[in-house]
Amino acid sequence: MFSEEIEKLSWEEITRSIYAKTEADVRRALNKEHCTVDDFMALISPAAAPYLEEMAVLSKRYTEERFGRTMSLFIPLYLTNSCANSCVYCGFHISNPMPRTILTFEEMENEYKAIKALGPFENILLVTGENPAKAGVPYLAKALDLAKKYFANLKIEVMPLQTEEYRELTRHGLNGVICFQETYHKERYNLYHPRGMKSKFDWRVNAPDRMGEAYVHSIGMGVLIGLEDWRTDVTFLAHHLRYLQRKYWRTKYSVNFPRMRPAENGGFQPNVIMNDKELAQLTFAMRIFDHDVDISYSTRETPFIRDHMAPLGVTTMSAESKTEPGGYYTYPQALEQFTVSDERTAIEVSQRLKELGLEPVWKDWDSSFDIIAETPK
Repeated sequence: MFSEEIEKLSWEEITRSIYAKTEADVRRALNKEHCTVDDFMALISPAAAPYLEEMAVLSKRYTEERFGRTMSLFIPLYLTNSCANSCVYCGFHISNPMPRTILTFEEMENEYKAIKALGPFENILLVTGENPAKAGVPYLAKALDLAKKYFANLKIEVMPLQTEEYRELTRHGLNGVICFQETYHKERYNLYHPRGMKSKFDWRVNAPDRMGEAYVHSIGMGVLIGLEDWRTDVTFLAHHLRYLQRKYWRTKYSVNFPRMRPAENGGFQPNVIMNDKELAQLTFAMRIFDHDVDISYSTRETPFIRDHMAPLGVTTMSAESKTEPGGYYTYPQALEQFTVSDERTAIEVSQRLKELGLEPVWKDWDSSFDIIAETPK
């Protein structure tokens, strides 16, 4: 399990090493066909700032070699804002006095139909707060069963589950799971996650292991930019990615770097602000580090940054997202988990991608590909 591997890594030593990198280290990394985590640290370091143009060229080249000039499009559906956790940065936290919504199966199907009216989406991400008592595995299984009638590729972003629970959901059409660690800083993790199951660091950091054991086809990972030093956090993410690729080599991996914004209502304020230039540097570095990983940008990001990064390393984007439960049809005015920055319609996003010379991909998976691998007896 990765919880054992992470004990071998020192947050302080990695931080010092990143900020000690020189331009010679950056040039060495740029001249290598296959980079180590140490090379990745050089590429995200301040020393790499003068090399962004060269990094962009490499990132674009590796992306086109592996993915062609395509962009996979998906849409999230929030099934519930009910949550038993107390994450200090999240609008869904349990102590927030707000109406809680759990979509019924009839409402869920109405949402699926409404999404299909927005565009030819085939990739859907089902999202919940962490409330296993009311929105647990049986609820998710039924949600997947209903979604199969409308979408080819089904992913979830929910509470971490047991291996057998992931395996059970694959039998209902589950193709991928996204689970962000938020931060790999174990000593400070509970400052942001004081109560609830999410407060259990090892349980969460080992979730991708359990997904791999369940033969989940696609595993999505990420850190929440704004909690801790982003360079150190994404280095831990790179270590985690390499560990998983070695152990569960049949699995496809994706990464995402959601950025927090300063709150306007006196809420939680991020400790770190990543600017657009730094997000670009991180995206280029990740692509140079791993030519095959899927790099995803959500509608948290502005049209400006999404359009500029689309040809240079990003391979998946959400479009026309609603981050409130039932936001497409049932409850369009409910409280959002976070504010969307790119408010363009799915068709507008698709058209802009074509103008940029990219082919929007609405479907990149089919149920005929689903082969449930049984555990050897």
